[in-house]
Amino acid sequence: MSDSLKGKRVALLVTDGFEQAELTGPKRALEQAGAETEILSAKPGRVTGWHHTTPGDSFAVDQTFDSAHIEDYDAIVLPGGVVNADSIRMDEMAQELVKDAARANKPIAVICHGAWILASIDLVKGKTITSWPSLRDDLRNAGANWVDQEVVVDGRLISSRKPDDIPAFNRKLIEALAA
Repeated sequence: MSDSLKGKRVALLVTDGFEQAELTGPKRALEQAGAETEILSAKPGRVTGWHHTTPGDSFAVDQTFDSAHIEDYDAIVLPGGVVNADSIRMDEMAQELVKDAARANKPIAVICHGAWILASIDLVKGKTITSWPSLRDDLRNAGANWVDQEVVVDGRLISSRKPDDIPAFNRKLIEALAA
């Protein structure tokens, strides 16, 4: 266990239907590097992950989108999962948290379908980004330069395509937080 991120706090934004590996992989890596993590969601209680199309485990929600303040966090992570990403992109409080993170120049890390919210709130124009391939047109239509790469860093935006990319994603996220 390292303490390179000691004192750093990271918000993981999810709703039911998130891709479980895209939450647990970054969460574990961040905590092993010394960061504190919190699961934020639309409502209190628990959220359920998925393993592609099969229900996974449930996780306790630490705080709701409407009660969270970006000043309390050093970065935001947006896991994918189609149901989760579609729900979050429509949630005004989640949108505000992500916009606030962008305004505060904090790292925003997205995996797979997690990038949908960035297109919805106009944060990808002129940015190079990757995602699950089915988001390519949405991101390009929102002004992004979409590429098919394991991990892409463009300023404070970190993106990856799928669960297989999580190790590279974690390395870039930890580097961004340690800088």
